[in-house]
Amino acid sequence: MAGQLTIWGRANSVNVQKVLWCLAELDIPYTRIDAGMAFGKNDTPEYLAMNPTGRIPTLVDGDYVLWESNSIMRYLNLAYGKGSPIYPQDAKGRASVDRWLDWTLSTLQPVDRPVFWGLVRTPPEKRDMAALQKDADAEAVVWRAVEAQLATRRFIEGDQFTIADIALGAFARRWFGVEGITRPKQPNMERWFAQLAERPAFVKFIAPPLS
Repeated sequence: MAGQLTIWGRANSVNVQKVLWCLAELDIPYTRIDAGMAFGKNDTPEYLAMNPTGRIPTLVDGDYVLWESNSIMRYLNLAYGKGSPIYPQDAKGRASVDRWLDWTLSTLQPVDRPVFWGLVRTPPEKRDMAALQKDADAEAVVWRAVEAQLATRRFIEGDQFTIADIALGAFARRWFGVEGITRPKQPNMERWFAQLAERPAFVKFIAPPLS
């Protein structure tokens, strides 16, 4: 039963936010337990028995446990999506979405982290703004792939919103939301992001102030 689903993880984690957004798009009921950073719990023997990485989020579905946010999104669609278009059924469509999930983890998240942590989770008096601008410049280069992709598409893989938009959109919220850096003009991304920002699940889980 979908009512058995439990998500472990704090709501201000970008990777937890992706999962919560996906759950809302699929209208799946769940319970969430705060864990990570100030909430702790993720270094306890109980948690590490579920998720040996000690990271968040972790999904518990009855006696099944799964960690890694993008894997959780895929599972939710396969187990509960009932043919939802946000994760395509055909091999080519699914692979095209999957590549963006992989790219987000391998390429985007590593360049996002120093900018976000430096501007949101570091006290102003301890910020090296010159270094942070260099980090932002490096992140801007990575976002070029998304800007180019969106030149001819409404969403990242065509006219249909998918979990690739969730994965990228959660990080775009941070990219457009941090203050104190200079960004290049990204009109395609800005148009796409404005569309995402209208979705109720985005408003609830992604739009709250960065922390």
